[in-house]
Amino acid sequence: QVQVQESGGGVVQAGGSLRLSCAASGRTFTIYGMGWFRQAPGKERDFVAAIRWNSRITYYNDSVKGRFTISRDNAKNTVYLQMNSLQPDDTAVYYCAATTNWNQMIVPADYSSWGQGTQVAISS
Repeated sequence: QVQVQESGGGVVQAGGSLRLSCAASGRTFTIYGMGWFRQAPGKERDFVAAIRWNSRITYYNDSVKGRFTISRDNAKNTVYLQMNSLQPDDTAVYYCAATTNWNQMIVPADYSSWGQGTQVAISS
């Protein structure tokens, strides 16, 4: 199995930046891709970004394109989410997830391993 753990959340002012990290452990050689989702209070868990492990192909929700960048360091088994130009609407708990299967990687059901989440709060 694969385990993932997020870090890097916090409180920033609108227009600011944060970088989230997600460290994978366990059977990391089976990872096909990793992604980030977010969930605001009372809302569903939404796709943010994803990256295929070997090809580095990336996918983004339209709402974060041009502001967020997903990247990975295979040697460290870590995925990053650089978030710039943050807005109050970006406030949510951010979750990291990993999948060991080929799929579209844009819905929660595509992933089998989840972190506990890290809170991101943007003040206006």
